[in-house]
Amino acid sequence: MEMHHIRLGKGKPLLLIHGIGGSWRSWNTVLDGLSAKREVIALDLPGHGQTPKLDGENSFYTLADAVEAWLHANNLVGVDCVGSSMGARLVLELARRGVLGAVVSLDPGGFWEGWQVPFFYYSVAGSIRLVRLLQPLMPAITGSAVGRTVLMAQFSARPWKIPADVAFTEMRTFACTTNFDELLKHLAYGPKQEGVPRGSLQHPLVIGWGRQDRVLPPSQAPRAAAAFPDGFLYWFENCGHFPHWDQPEETIQLILSVTSQSRSFVADWHGAVTTGF
Repeated sequence: MEMHHIRLGKGKPLLLIHGIGGSWRSWNTVLDGLSAKREVIALDLPGHGQTPKLDGENSFYTLADAVEAWLHANNLVGVDCVGSSMGARLVLELARRGVLGAVVSLDPGGFWEGWQVPFFYYSVAGSIRLVRLLQPLMPAITGSAVGRTVLMAQFSARPWKIPADVAFTEMRTFACTTNFDELLKHLAYGPKQEGVPRGSLQHPLVIGWGRQDRVLPPSQAPRAAAAFPDGFLYWFENCGHFPHWDQPEETIQLILSVTSQSRSFVADWHGAVTTGF
């Protein structure tokens, strides 16, 4: 299927994949900085933004299949790619399949265990119900620093600093995502994310994690580490589930460094990146 997307800037292509309930606009805080150096391609996943949901099952793996087919159809196999949340898990899965170049995965799902599974499911399910209920009041809520703090504390370490237009757009897109409930259930209770053997990755891969992530607790990072042993782990301080909201400049620097087509980023981020997990 064709997926709605935008293209900004010039240079080597860089694909951005948002999380559950988001859209290409989820990246608004970093689009200008990235597109100053690269041609940025930002997708609306099936069921999100302006892309219709898939016919039949809408699960993590059917979305992964759809994106992989889209990459082939648009001559983008091997593109450098950044993902957030569910999109972060998608880029790990696509890297596992060997269809991406350098990868930055920001707070990926799929590495929960035990109590973390119902915690993830019920906390996010409760949040989306509240977001849908509050849609008539959303302009006023997101227009207020106090309102953003109360509404978005689960997702951000500094929700009052999220730009009002970013918060409003995200909350509207959350409410309008047509396959949100189906995807959420599959993410939580479907298969866990598979990894790759050491030595199998041909391109740089960095997993970024916010120290104050309240959606996917940082204790899940070692499982992601074990699944992708050739990768590197980067910690964002004073940061929640969305580094591109809480630490946009740092996120831009990390993405451009990792996707620079060399492994110099290891030295560039020495002390901040943990090699071999």
